[in-house]
Amino acid sequence: MMTKVDRWLLPEGIEEILPDRAITVEHLRRRLLDTYHRWGYDLVIPPLMEFTDSLLSGSGRDLDQLTFKFTDQLSGKMLGVRADTTPQTARMDAHSLRRKGPNRLCYATTVLYTRPRRPAASRSPVQVGVELYGVPGLEADIEVISLLVEALEEVGVAGQCLDLGHVGIYRSIEEILELDESRKGELFELLQAKSCELAGWIERNIDDPALASMIAQLPGLHGDVDVLDRAREIFADGPAELELALDELQQVVAKVKERFPALRLFLDLCQLESYHYHTGIVFAIYADGARQALGNGGRYDDIGESFGRARPATGCSVDLKAIAELVGDSAKPALGIYAPPSDDPAQDAQVRSLRQSGERVVCGFSGETPDYSELGCDRILVTDGEGFSVKSILN
Repeated sequence: MMTKVDRWLLPEGIEEILPDRAITVEHLRRRLLDTYHRWGYDLVIPPLMEFTDSLLSGSGRDLDQLTFKFTDQLSGKMLGVRADTTPQTARMDAHSLRRKGPNRLCYATTVLYTRPRRPAASRSPVQVGVELYGVPGLEADIEVISLLVEALEEVGVAGQCLDLGHVGIYRSIEEILELDESRKGELFELLQAKSCELAGWIERNIDDPALASMIAQLPGLHGDVDVLDRAREIFADGPAELELALDELQQVVAKVKERFPALRLFLDLCQLESYHYHTGIVFAIYADGARQALGNGGRYDDIGESFGRARPATGCSVDLKAIAELVGDSAKPALGIYAPPSDDPAQDAQVRSLRQSGERVVCGFSGETPDYSELGCDRILVTDGEGFSVKSILN
C-alpha cells in the first residue's frame, strides 16, 4: 500500500525543475530558438498527444515501445503521448503546411518515454530541434550540422566533438547478404553492440570470404578522419552504394572542418543507432564534461510517405536539460533588484521603468524581512529623497 509520503514521490525517470534550474532551462530554450529563428527556421508547437495511427506511422513505428498509449474517451480510438517530435513535424510538412520548396521548422517540446533510453536517463527530456524538409542534397545535412554546432556555441557549450556516421555503409552490405530476416536481426544486434561474439557468428553464417572480412572489420572503423582511407581499402570490392556513402562522409567532413576548424571530429562507420529510422548521414554532438550526447540527428528521407507526401528530410534535436546541467550558472540571466515597500508614486514609476528596460524588480511587503537570496536579488533600489539609484547588496 502506498504511504502518505510515497504519494509525493515522482515516478522513476520523471523529474520536476525547480526555480533555480528552471530559469536556466528557460533562458537556454529562448537563446536556442532565437538562433534557429535567425537561420530561417519557423517555430511550431506540436500537440502533446495524437492518434497512434498518425504518431507511429512511417518511421515513427520504431518509437512504438517507447510510447505511452491510452484510449480517447471521445472517439474510442487509441491515442499516444509523443516520444519524438519528428513524426509530428513530418505530418505538418505533408498536410498542414504543404510548402513547395524547402520547409524549415523548429520546436521546443517535452517528450515522454515509457522507459529510459539509457541507464539513469530522464524519461521526460525537453527536445529543442530543427527539421529541414524538401532538400535532398548534402548541403541540407551540412546546414543542420552547422546550425547545431553554432547553436551550442551560442549558449556556451565548449569543447564540442562531432560524431559522424552513415547508415548507408551497413545498409549496402546488408542488401547483398543472403540472410533471412532472423539472421539479419542477429547480425544487426551484434554489430550495434560491437560484440565479441561477432567473429563466431560470421564463421557460422557467411560463406563469402570477402563479405565476411568486410563485416568483421566494420566495428573497428572508428576514429579520426583517416578512418575513411582505411574504409576505402577494406571496401574496395564493395557495392557502389557503399562507395557513395564514403564520398558523402568525405564531403561533409571537408565542409565542417572548413567552417569550424577547432571542432573535434570522430567518425564511427558502424554507427547503427536509429538505423531503421535514418537513411543517410547520422551524427551526434558531445562536449567536455557531458555525460552523454547533447544532441543527435541525421537524414530520414521519405518520412512523410505514410502521410501521402514523401519528401527528403534531415534534422536534429538537443536535450535541453542535459545542456542546462552542463553550462549551469553561466547560462542564468542576471539577478534582480529589490525595491523596499513604499507608497511613493515616484518609486512605482521607477520600478515600472526598470522592468520595461528588462530588469527583474521584486517589490517588498510591509513588515517583511527580505531574504535576498530567496528573492533572487543582488541589488537594491534606494532613494535620497530627490531621486533613485540602484546599489549592490554586497557593498
